[in-house]
Amino acid sequence: MAKPFLKWAGGKSRLVPIIEPHLPDGRLIEPFAGSCALFLGSRFDTAVLADLNADLVHLYRFLQGPEAASFIDEAESYFTPAHNTEASFMGLRARFNAAQPGDRDRAAIFVYLNRHAFNGMCRYNRSGAFNVPYGQYKGPGFPRAAMEAFAERVQGSTFLHQGFQETMAIAGKGDTVYADPPYVPLSPTASFASYAKEGFAWEEQQALAQAARAAADRGAFVAISNHATPASIGLYESLGGDCSIRFSVQRSVSASAASRKEAPELLAIFRPAV
Repeated sequence: MAKPFLKWAGGKSRLVPIIEPHLPDGRLIEPFAGSCALFLGSRFDTAVLADLNADLVHLYRFLQGPEAASFIDEAESYFTPAHNTEASFMGLRARFNAAQPGDRDRAAIFVYLNRHAFNGMCRYNRSGAFNVPYGQYKGPGFPRAAMEAFAERVQGSTFLHQGFQETMAIAGKGDTVYADPPYVPLSPTASFASYAKEGFAWEEQQALAQAARAAADRGAFVAISNHATPASIGLYESLGGDCSIRFSVQRSVSASAASRKEAPELLAIFRPAV
């Protein structure tokens, strides 16, 4: 068992004890890997972990590779008092944006940005540039132990840089799919869907639900996390999904602690048809 080393909107570390018991054994497939909280805290030995965010996938591949130890050292080199200033942050952010996804230095700076940017957010503009401002934290700690544990935990897993459609298409008989997409907003101003520059619109929510139905028809077990809203419930149930598993969760991303209220969530289940 391990815990995520990245701050990530919608991370599921606290919900693993709620979600995992509903997932049967089998090959685990996650089309929205994010911080990999579910897999890291679960009983599954290996998984297929996919995400549309290229920076996430390349970072994870560096930690999975033979030079993981030296990469962790490189990432730690940015965690110094000299770099914990707005001027240094802006300089490193510009350097990050100037590099290509897959560049080792960009991957190391990604860890720095994750811990030094405002509220731990990961956001890109329409051009694909990381644009979260400086967070003004007194002393962001470097997650060395968590990164080392991650590197050990993911040996044998597969990381894919691709969208959910391609990943859901992999699932078949005996597979267990856990999908944690950007959530349906509870209000028009409550969306944090821009994890990748493409965003995640209602049409994508519909496409994911349809892909879940198709995967279940091929014999996969599919579970989808989302806000429990009339729209999401109606969508899943119209395709044969079971929305009876519901719970409340403390929001982890908000501008102020006072506004981080509980939100109703669900785990929609699509059981194998064959």
